[in-house]
Amino acid sequence: MKTLKEHCGIFGIFNNSLASRYVYYGLYALQHRGQEAAGIVTAQIGKQMFYHHRELGLVTKVFEDDSLFTQVLRGNIAIGHNRYSTAGDSDNKCNIQPLIGDFKGRTIALAHNGNISNAKNIRKHLEERGYIFDSNSDTEVIIHLLDETHETNLVEALKKALLYLEGAFSLLIMTNESLIAVRDSKGFRPLCVGKIEDSYCFASETCALDLISADFIREVEPGEIHEVNQKGYFVHTFKQETQLARCIFEYIYFSRPDSIIFGHSVDSMRRKFGQILAHEAPIPECEEEVIVVNVPDSSNTATVEYVQECQKLGYKCRLELALIRNHYIGRTFIMPHQGMRVDKLKLKFNPVKEILKNKIVVLVDDSIVRGNTSRTLVNMIRNAGAKEVHFRITSPPIIDACYYGMDFPKKSELIAYQMQENIEKIRQFLGVNSLAYLSKEGLFKAVGEIYNVQESYCSACFTGKHPYPVSNTDTTKMYSKNI
Repeated sequence: MKTLKEHCGIFGIFNNSLASRYVYYGLYALQHRGQEAAGIVTAQIGKQMFYHHRELGLVTKVFEDDSLFTQVLRGNIAIGHNRYSTAGDSDNKCNIQPLIGDFKGRTIALAHNGNISNAKNIRKHLEERGYIFDSNSDTEVIIHLLDETHETNLVEALKKALLYLEGAFSLLIMTNESLIAVRDSKGFRPLCVGKIEDSYCFASETCALDLISADFIREVEPGEIHEVNQKGYFVHTFKQETQLARCIFEYIYFSRPDSIIFGHSVDSMRRKFGQILAHEAPIPECEEEVIVVNVPDSSNTATVEYVQECQKLGYKCRLELALIRNHYIGRTFIMPHQGMRVDKLKLKFNPVKEILKNKIVVLVDDSIVRGNTSRTLVNMIRNAGAKEVHFRITSPPIIDACYYGMDFPKKSELIAYQMQENIEKIRQFLGVNSLAYLSKEGLFKAVGEIYNVQESYCSACFTGKHPYPVSNTDTTKMYSKNI
């Protein structure tokens, strides 16, 4: 139940006669990471020609014509991208990835998951140097920055260019000779390596590898450049960080529960969130049995564990599937205006009145952003006959915007920021009998760390502590001096 935008999904494969089809299936598995547009770029190893198809829409719609795979997307090397815009206009087709550009007279294609937080400053410098941009996305900055390094070897150019970037970037870069995968030095976004037969592939999440029956090899570690070509598989390092900033929201909402990211099962992490929340904020004490209802789908397993732990603690409750989700409706944050979000929420969920009537209900969700859609959902539950509605959230209050690949609303639009984290005021706004969030300490306990002690996760949306300066006015000056 979201009012936030999402980042993107990337998939690539090298040296496989069915490259474009495998990328299609990889993107299909990663559809949850971006529903705005999709694209695939292919080439034949050693040949100059690149082929591409990129359009607005879901993967199945963009590639519904099967002849695309036999007549257009030819070749044995391919990369693909699912887009949800965190930088650049959403309706500008020039922003659909993978982007195709030039590096020292050679064609390259690039797919990016994340957000370059200092892209505007770098772009301004590059434009002053005479570079022309076809899109207004932050990704194109990377292509021109590679050329600016004056290195003729692409990997060596990457080692230099990437040092000027701030923010999140998991990248796939394709030439007619190689496939290159990059993960930023703080490790914001996931990126993994797989292998199917003799072909290496890269994906944002392991669920994409599972779909094509590829073996999961390992993650691309933060600060690494992986290069695969006909000579072999090579790993380079462009920067080593002492302080990682892996996005903790990947566990809370974005990644699929059947994926393994940052070395952990997403499903097991969500179960821990629910378990700890049960100790911090169990169901209300009352004589009658309470029904606990999950908001499908990202809170499903957290709710299961929450109920089981509450039962162990002696509370009378049971899990009920009282919200039916229409899976043919996309995620609610896709809609660009609040009124449309509310309308789409009504299309997306329908309460089961027979279950809810005259019951005390505890609703469990993974997060609250603006609060408007949460309030609408609470009203739906009340209108279905519930006599009490309580809310439990398996993450802390969101108090700050994200600059690293999740397009949260402006800070001023966040309900927890507006209410200065006053839970009672938020409760009144939502119209619930009680409201409780997972604590920051509980969140970090679930991921095996201690809050405020050498954290390896980015939790800026919950804490306001950003891994990079939110506004760095000296970036352009520093960049111009050292390039």
